[in-house]
Amino acid sequence: MTTGRIHALMGGSALALCLIAGAATAQDLLHEPGTGPFSWDAYQAFADEYDFTGQTLVISGASTGEDKDKLERVFAYFTAATGAAVELSGSDSFEQDIVIGVQAGTTPDIAMFPQPGLAQDLAAQGNVVALGPETAAWYEEAFAAGPSWADLATFPGPDGEEHTYGMFFGTDVKSLVWYSPEAFDEMGYDIPETMEELIALSDQIVEDGGTPWCIGLGSGAATGWPATDWVEDMMLRTQPPEVYDQWVTNEIPFDDPRVVAAIEAYGQFALNPDYTPGGPEGVATEDFRDSPDGLFDFPPACYMHRQASFIPNFFPEGIEVGVDADFFYFPPFESADLGRPILGSGGLVTVMNDTPIAHAFIAFLQTPFAHEMAISQGQFLTPHLQANPDAYPSETQRALGEILTGATVFRFDGSDLMPGEIGTDAFWSAMVDYTTGTPAEDVAAAVQDRWSSIQ
Repeated sequence: MTTGRIHALMGGSALALCLIAGAATAQDLLHEPGTGPFSWDAYQAFADEYDFTGQTLVISGASTGEDKDKLERVFAYFTAATGAAVELSGSDSFEQDIVIGVQAGTTPDIAMFPQPGLAQDLAAQGNVVALGPETAAWYEEAFAAGPSWADLATFPGPDGEEHTYGMFFGTDVKSLVWYSPEAFDEMGYDIPETMEELIALSDQIVEDGGTPWCIGLGSGAATGWPATDWVEDMMLRTQPPEVYDQWVTNEIPFDDPRVVAAIEAYGQFALNPDYTPGGPEGVATEDFRDSPDGLFDFPPACYMHRQASFIPNFFPEGIEVGVDADFFYFPPFESADLGRPILGSGGLVTVMNDTPIAHAFIAFLQTPFAHEMAISQGQFLTPHLQANPDAYPSETQRALGEILTGATVFRFDGSDLMPGEIGTDAFWSAMVDYTTGTPAEDVAAAVQDRWSSIQ
């Protein structure tokens, strides 16, 4: 056996692993080797291929606290497999730190970008290592909506040609509607499968004397951002993904009729005074953190709340997801026939130093095993089709993961991909203006004027 490597000996259904000095011990590992719903065969195949005993892999990212601890528990298996030490540093100022590191020539082996935008900029400058066409092919085979993920990781390099530059590891889902199962059961409401059914349900709730939606745009200096998510979801449900991409890059203007129509599709919910407790003015002023509270009033102040997978963090104390609150997929328009698009976000892991150990780390993250170890700790979702969903620690997490693996299209939050002056300023303000009475054509034109002024 090779020193520093993990080796498996199969005996019936048992998996015996021998950990040699210098590697992680069994006590260091999150799950005992050979146990649980994990792809140990895939892990063993990886371990058999690589030996970096005595080497150190340096990784930088934005994760801190418990998020960083969770990553380290996954990366311990890379150490156990290869004999290499892993040094992971996390910082709230990662974006500035990595740029400074590039300028100083002190980049880590691996950089974990919270979003791909900065990675794209650095790739164009030649500071990120291209992974080759086989990575794009891997996405198409291994990830749900694989071409979407490959596109998100593919940018122009310094040669002007398109290259795939990273591996997505960790995903958030935004295309969700939260509700109270008890309230739905009491009124006999069914989960809608199409946008047409969702609108019909909203009208039925009004007819029954209720209020279908709670929506809140308030977020301090960032007020308005929740409405941008609505518009982005509506763009993906009314237009092909390539149109969404053209909108995000301003290849089509912000005031294109298709964008205006998506804004008005949001308005069908937010501007209807019967659809929300305080009408449009209430939507514009209610803090997004408080807006789901009405789901849990008795009688309910509202029956539905569209928001991302993180919103349970702001539910009232004592609310248990899966019991007191649940969610369903924000459905597509049946008439549009655009599949099952998902709006979300994810972190991109890139190679900064072109070394065998860095590329081996990307190969490790491509295994279903690495994703299973991550999802088993909670608050981590994956579109990896080969990852065993039984590794999720709860039915709620598993259901969120199934929404991802059922996606036909995945796209990142559009406002995050737009220039900061647009996506985190003009777009936010425009949605508040629209919600409080300015026509969609006018707010869209104002955003386009602002965008044109910075180009």
